[in-house]
Amino acid sequence: MAASTQDLQVAVRKVFQEIWNTRDGLVVPDPEDLVLSNSAVQFGRATVLYADLSGSTKLVDSKSWTFAAEIYKAYLHCAATIIRHEGGEITSYDGDRVMGVFIGDTQTTPAARAALKINWAVKNIVNPELKKQYDTSYEVKQVVGIDCSEIRAARTGVRGANDIVWVGRAANYAAKLTNINLSERSWITKDAYDRLHESVKYGGNEKMHMWKSYKWSQMNDHPIYGSTWTWKI
Repeated sequence: MAASTQDLQVAVRKVFQEIWNTRDGLVVPDPEDLVLSNSAVQFGRATVLYADLSGSTKLVDSKSWTFAAEIYKAYLHCAATIIRHEGGEITSYDGDRVMGVFIGDTQTTPAARAALKINWAVKNIVNPELKKQYDTSYEVKQVVGIDCSEIRAARTGVRGANDIVWVGRAANYAAKLTNINLSERSWITKDAYDRLHESVKYGGNEKMHMWKSYKWSQMNDHPIYGSTWTWKI
């Protein structure tokens, strides 16, 4: 059945006019935990991690669809497994990226550790296995972005085809951090960095600082930190 202008006007008007009902969240909700009306679960602070495969457009343009699909599957499997192992909840897959949400008292530390582990997995598992199977110069590259903030989860879409939308700075900033094209593979905002345990700030036998500070020029020089380090699984 084709949607009519009147049907859409009524639906949009309802969204704008309906009073929001919010409740505090103790766990990351599933879509069925929320209704399609203006209802939301709110978190005083949550940490969002986006793991994004770099150069996917060039990948699909220059390689076979089967090769590209294998790269997607290998990367996203490793990233999602690591996120879950560190206590994060997988909230969405969007083509070549996966989003994870961490809640709890020490949420930023496992999120940052997950980012470093994903970098390790790509360097020591995904690319070596790729080279074993294919005679190719292609190298898998990726970026992880992390931020924390107050955030709300609401259900959006239509009946039979809906999902959760995460509304808050952390979701937006974490996603945008993956667009940074520098040598660092893991990026984190200062708000999240300041909450990290020392174990994910300093590494190696001599306890070297694993993060380099930057000013995020695309976001009004917001302070951020990037890392080239890995964390062995």
